[in-house]
Amino acid sequence: MTGTVRIFDTTLRDGEQAPGFSMTEAGKLAMAHALARLNVDVVEAGFAAASPGDFRAVARIAAEVDGPVICSLARATRGDIEAAAAALEAAPRKRIHVFLGTSPLHREHKLNMSPQAVLERIGTMVAFAREHAEDVEFSAEDAIRTERGFLVEALSIAARAGATTLNVPDTVGYATPEEIYELFCSLRKQVERPRGVIFSAHCHDDLGMAVANSLAAVRGGARQIECAVNGIGERAGNCALEDAVMALHTRRDAFGLTTGIDTRQIMAASRTLSQVTNTHPPRNKAIVGANAFAHEAGIHQHGVLAKRETYEIMKPEDVGLASNAIVLGKHSGKHALAARARELGWTLEGEALEQAFAAFKAVADEVGLVDSARLIAILEGEAEGTPANLWALSRLEIRAPIAANGQPIARVELDHGERGRVTDLAHAPGALDAAFQAVSQIMDMPARVEAIEMQYIAADPGEPAEDGQGADVLVEIQISAAHGSFAGRARGRDIIPACVSAFIDALNNACAVRRRRKALSPAAA
Repeated sequence: MTGTVRIFDTTLRDGEQAPGFSMTEAGKLAMAHALARLNVDVVEAGFAAASPGDFRAVARIAAEVDGPVICSLARATRGDIEAAAAALEAAPRKRIHVFLGTSPLHREHKLNMSPQAVLERIGTMVAFAREHAEDVEFSAEDAIRTERGFLVEALSIAARAGATTLNVPDTVGYATPEEIYELFCSLRKQVERPRGVIFSAHCHDDLGMAVANSLAAVRGGARQIECAVNGIGERAGNCALEDAVMALHTRRDAFGLTTGIDTRQIMAASRTLSQVTNTHPPRNKAIVGANAFAHEAGIHQHGVLAKRETYEIMKPEDVGLASNAIVLGKHSGKHALAARARELGWTLEGEALEQAFAAFKAVADEVGLVDSARLIAILEGEAEGTPANLWALSRLEIRAPIAANGQPIARVELDHGERGRVTDLAHAPGALDAAFQAVSQIMDMPARVEAIEMQYIAADPGEPAEDGQGADVLVEIQISAAHGSFAGRARGRDIIPACVSAFIDALNNACAVRRRRKALSPAAA
C-alpha cells in the first residue's frame, strides 16, 4: 500500500462530550490552535446545533484557526445542517458532518423510522448539506451492527447525494480487527461512489480495540481515521490520535502509508488538552504517558544507555520530548547510577562504583525513587543519603483577603539542617502561588510549576482512623528552575501543605544540583 491517511480529530466534539472533559470556549480555541500546529487534516470543532455555546465555539474556531478543514457535526435535519453552515461561514475550508443511525436498533428504538425512510432521509439531507458546503461527510451511526446490504445501500445513496467522505463508525466499540478489515474490504468493492470519495473509520474503545480496529480499517481501504488526543471520547473513549499516528509512522514498513501530522507537536497537544480539561493521561498511556519513555529497571537502563533501540522503538524527540528518562530507583542498576553520577560530575569505576551502588541501593529500598538531592548526598559520602542542607516545611499559614480584590497571604516557616528555622511572607492571586513564592524566597531559588498531580489515598475501611477518614493525599510536582526541570513528591493529610512540601522537595533537588555545579565550576554557577 502507498498513500496518505487523513487524520480527522474529534477531540473538541466526541472527546468533549465525555463526562469530565467539558471545555470552555477559550479552552476549545486553545486546543484547536494546538491541533492546527499538529497539522491534523480536519478539526471537528463541535456540534453547532447542540447549544449556543457550542455554536459560538465552532464559529470562533472557524474564524480564527488557519490550516485544517473546520467541521461541525449535524444530525440529518435541516435545522442542524443550517446551524452547522452558519457556524462554519467564516472558515476558508469547511466540512459539514451529517450522521444518521442505520442499525436495526437505532432505526426501531431511537428513530422510529422504516428502512426506506432512513434511506430517503440520508439522500435528502446529504444533498441539502451539499448546498451549503462542497465538503460533506456522512456517518452511518452504529454501522458495525447494521445489515451489510443495507449499509452498502445507505453509503451508496450518500455518495450519490454528494458526500465526499463515507464514515463507518463502530459506535459502541463492538467489532474486532478481523471483522473491521473484512468489512472495509467488502465496502470498498460494493459501495457505488464517484472517484475521490474515501472511506473513514471512527472506532470506540469499549473493548480496548479502538486503535487496532482503526488500523485494521486502514489496511482494509479506509483513508481517514477519526480520533482524539489522549483517546478521550464517549464512555471508554475514541481511537487515540497519538497511538494511530505513531503506529503508522513507526511501522511504515507494515502499512506503507503516511500522515501529514507533525509528530513533534504530539506532546504539546496532549499537554494542552490536559490543561484545558484538568485531566492527565495515565502514566502508562502509550506515547504521551509519563512512563512512555521512562526506564527504571536495571536491565532496560543498561540496554538503553548502550543503544536506545534495545528498548525504544521510537525516539522521544519524534513526539516532542527532549529525551528519554532514566529513573533511579530500587530496580536500577550500576550503569544507570554511573551515567547519572557522570552528569553530576562524578566518575564512578571499580570499588568506588561498588561502594556508591551499595549505598544507593540501601536508600532506594527505603524511599523508592532516589532524587538528585539524595543522590548527591550519597556521592558526597553523607550517611544514609540524607543531606543536612535540605529544607523541610515546619509551619504554613494562609490568610484569606477581606477585600474582594485582595490576594491571599502565605506565611511559611521552613527548617534547615544548618540554618535552622527561617520564615517569610508572600502574596499572590492564589493561596498555593503565595506559598510557593514564599518558599522560593527562603530557598533563594525562583521556580515555575509545570504540573501538579494529586491522588487521594483512601484508608483501609477495616482500620478506623481517629479523624474518621485516615486518608492521605499523594502529590507529585514538576517545576522548572533556571537550570533545568525537577520533580518533587510528598504525602500528607491536607492538600495545601502536601503541595507545598512537594514543591520544597523539588526545590531541594534544584538547589543540590546548583551547589554541585558551583563546586565544579564556581565561575559558571
